[in-house]
Amino acid sequence: MKKMLLSIVLTAWGLLACSQVDYSNDSLRVTNAEWRIDSLDGFVFKSYHFGEGELFCSAQHLFVLEIPQDSPRRLAFAYDSVLTHVSTLSERCEAFAAVNGSFFDMGQGNPVCYLRIDGIQRGENTPRQNDSVNRKYYQYATMALRRGRPCLSVPDSNRLSEEQMKEKNIMTAGPMLLQAGEMVPQRDDRTFVTKRHNRTAVGVRPDGTTLLVVADGRFKHQAEGLSLFELERVMRWLGCTEAINLDGGGSSTMYIKEFGVVNYPSDNGLHDHEGERPVSNAILLL
Repeated sequence: MKKMLLSIVLTAWGLLACSQVDYSNDSLRVTNAEWRIDSLDGFVFKSYHFGEGELFCSAQHLFVLEIPQDSPRRLAFAYDSVLTHVSTLSERCEAFAAVNGSFFDMGQGNPVCYLRIDGIQRGENTPRQNDSVNRKYYQYATMALRRGRPCLSVPDSNRLSEEQMKEKNIMTAGPMLLQAGEMVPQRDDRTFVTKRHNRTAVGVRPDGTTLLVVADGRFKHQAEGLSLFELERVMRWLGCTEAINLDGGGSSTMYIKEFGVVNYPSDNGLHDHEGERPVSNAILLL
């Protein structure tokens, strides 16, 4: 009886402590973490596992690819009309690394956000229900590649506005997380935003370094995933001033040619490297 009472008290205390949000401690944990660091050919791979309760009162596992501004490596987009694993898309294109890209219809296999690769349109922003003009919430960030580097922006509300852009390689996703160093306000009435999920994001630092980031999720006590509010903060603490959210959940995957799949994709429900979800598109590092 006493043990049960003690357990209830400790649980209540833990919930109270986590309700008193102090992000300064979480910020320090991210910036001062002893990251595993691998310097590879023109980019750096970093990862760190925050144990249970260590980050946002939860367990988190973060994976980061850093591509310096002066790196010979460049970003590119990959697409297949048949849903395909990120690792397969990467190997097919002989890429050094890759992460999953933007949102897609899991039944039809087609992108549901605008996608242009080498001047050819591969996907469009699907319309909102009863609204063929305005874009959906997850279509409010656009990444155009200029000389293999991402240029991130918030597009016009008209879902067709990307068609006027001149770049040959454009991927729309969203929402925007950081803009000019500030966190972008997010809606608090959608579980897509407020609940913790696996996440994938792209960010840019002031010095031009590009970051591809994956946060694992859906593994209690091991990697619980991030809300978009938490993802914004992580991207900021990693030094980014611009950042966008990409497709997440079971799609979140990071592949490195030298190591294989480095994160723990959750689509098989097992905490291993075998749970890749086949996707419509990916971001490659060539």
